[in-house]
Amino acid sequence: MIPGGGQPNMQQLLQQAQKMQQDLAQAQEELAQTEVEGQSGGGLVRATVTGSGELRGLVIDPKAVDPDDTETLADLVVAAVQAANENAQQLQQEKLGPLAQGLGGMPGLPF
Repeated sequence: MIPGGGQPNMQQLLQQAQKMQQDLAQAQEELAQTEVEGQSGGGLVRATVTGSGELRGLVIDPKAVDPDDTETLADLVVAAVQAANENAQQLQQEKLGPLAQGLGGMPGLPF
């Protein structure tokens, strides 16, 4: 409901929704192109993911490779990928958070 009891301007709401949809699509494209990194073992294992969470690369320092202890290497890889994904989620919140907040500012919408 709009203050004063008036009806929302549907044309204006539609324009705002279309603008937010365009902004969201642009932000998602930027996320897909932006790469972030996570590392573990003091940098022995580094994972690179896009802002949208796609794993793009994995670098393993030869010092991390012990044929008798592959479990530690696997743990380092998992930790690096998790760190990279956490960085990607943070980037998503930075890029998409303001757009989601904009939904709450549209009169006539129940957000």
